[in-house]
Order: sequence, then C-alpha cells, then structure tokens
Amino acid sequence: MLDRSLQMSLNCPSHISGCVIWPRNHGKRRLNPVIAMSPSSVILHTDESGKFPESRKSSNSGTVSLSSSAGSLLSHPNTVGIIGGVSVDSTLNFVRKLVHWSKEKEENCMPFVLSSDPVLNRELLSLERNSSPLSSRNEHLEFDHTRIVENLRNKRVFLENSGARCIVMPCHISHSWHDEVFNGCSVPSLHMGECVARELKEAKLKPLEAGSPLRIGVLATVATLKAGFYQEKLQNEGFEVVLPDKATMEHTVIPAIDALNRKDMEGARNLLRIALQVLLVRAVNTVILASDDMRDLLPRDDPLLKKCIDPMDALARSTIKWAQQAMGEGT
Repeated sequence: MLDRSLQMSLNCPSHISGCVIWPRNHGKRRLNPVIAMSPSSVILHTDESGKFPESRKSSNSGTVSLSSSAGSLLSHPNTVGIIGGVSVDSTLNFVRKLVHWSKEKEENCMPFVLSSDPVLNRELLSLERNSSPLSSRNEHLEFDHTRIVENLRNKRVFLENSGARCIVMPCHISHSWHDEVFNGCSVPSLHMGECVARELKEAKLKPLEAGSPLRIGVLATVATLKAGFYQEKLQNEGFEVVLPDKATMEHTVIPAIDALNRKDMEGARNLLRIALQVLLVRAVNTVILASDDMRDLLPRDDPLLKKCIDPMDALARSTIKWAQQAMGEGT
C-alpha cells in the first residue's frame, strides 16, 4: 500500500530529496536521498495520533530519529496538505488528478504532504458502508466519533507543522466533522461541499423547467446524507436540493450499498442506475454523486455518469487554483 503511495509521488513532476518509508511492522524509517534539493512532495504514513512511530538512531542501520529533523518538511508558499480518506486508492486518485490537471496547464505539480493512516481509513470506510439499516453488521458496530475527530485533528496539526499552507480532505464522510477538525487551524482549508457548490454557481445553469428553481440532486451513503453538509452548501448558493425520497432510499440506495458490501457488483450497479434515474426525472440539472464506491460502480462511458458531478473533481480544481494564487502571491 505504501509502495504505491511512493510510486505516485515519484511520478509527480517535482523534485524529491528524500522518500520517507515506514515499514508497517517496524518503528524505523529509512531516508533515501535522491537529489540535494528541498523536497517538493512527501508522502508519509502516521499513526492515529498523527505522529510517526518511535524511531531510534543506530550507527549501523543508518536510520535517524524524528527529533533529528528540524523545522518544516516543506517551505513553499503553495504547499498543500492532504488528509487521507476511506482508502489509499481513493486518496491517490485525488492526487493523480492534482498532478495530471496541473500538467495540462503546463505547470509543475504543487508541493504536497499526504498523511495516510490505515486505522483511520478502516474506521471511515466502516462508518460509511455500514450506516445502512439493512447492513448485517450495523447493529454490532459502535463508532466513537470523538476518536475519529481527534485523529483527523492530529493529522491536521501534523500537516500544519510540516509546512502545509492549505489543507484538504478528499473524503466525503470526513467532512461531517470539517468545522471541528479545522477549528483553530492556522492555515486555510478547502471544503469539498463549498467547492462543488461554487462551481455549479459559476456555471450559470438554467432550470430545466421554466419558472422553477435550479435543482441539484445529491446521491450518497446514508452517513453522508445525514451529515447534511452538501445540502447546506448548495442551499447557501441558492440551489434547491433534491435528495432520494424514502422509497428510493429503502428500495435502491440502501440495497445498493448492501449489495456492494456483499461484493454483488452487478446488483449494486443496477440499483444505482435506478436511483440516479429517479433523481433525474425530478428535473434536477445534475446529480452530485458523493460516494467513491457508487462512482466506481459505473463505467466511465455510462450515459448516466455523464449527468453526474464528482465533488472530488471540484476539490482538485479548487486546490490547483489555490496553489496557483498562492505561488503568484509568494513571488
């Protein structure tokens, strides 16, 4: 898992002076110098407290303790901090967008620090997938939201101390506690709900029905819909938010998530298509598909998917825009 993260950072068109590698079952790090420059992209694994495992200096092993590093990892004015989400794959998919879309503008990838914690990944994924009333595991699961929030806050503080000038969370369910996580933060953060709502506002859409308000559908897991942050951000921009009604949730959305948990991909895919069609016939301009699992169920050329918006895309575009502005202000 970590090797894939490192491969992703090395594919970034930036200079990396050291790759910090954390073996999962060891408390040491190996610093592998590549070139003698300031690092511009670093991917690190931390524990749930947002800290590194204990390291001890050894004259034979060549390992160094964390305390031997002074100051921030990065000092660029456009450094982005990224808190990993429900899976490493989902987080790296977001990073790929940052890299590739930056290159499309003939610019280098902005410097970034990515904090990934497998314990947090599992807790968030379990919360998102098993909040369904139909989940066979639901009644046996009790999530300590306080612990999750504290874990996210620790990651945020770690990224601040690492030199991040802006922090993002490419994870839907993590935004349930966005205000708590970033309370007292010394640097700005980008809210995924605000990013997608702002893009829709700037698109100057027209209602599908004359005299009707602009309607935006939101399709997500039960946990994300209950959190309500997409609804709030869209309403703040003047949109009418359309959610799946009770029947649609009970007969398509929740069974689709349950089918996904059972690895019944075809069943989940068919149910998702029905849920999307139900929203689209209610005259919504577009549907915010706020679930990585749901998005990945449909092939990229699916006509229904073309009528949906991925909030991760909006967050990536906003992050690139912030980095461009920060770089301009820093020169």
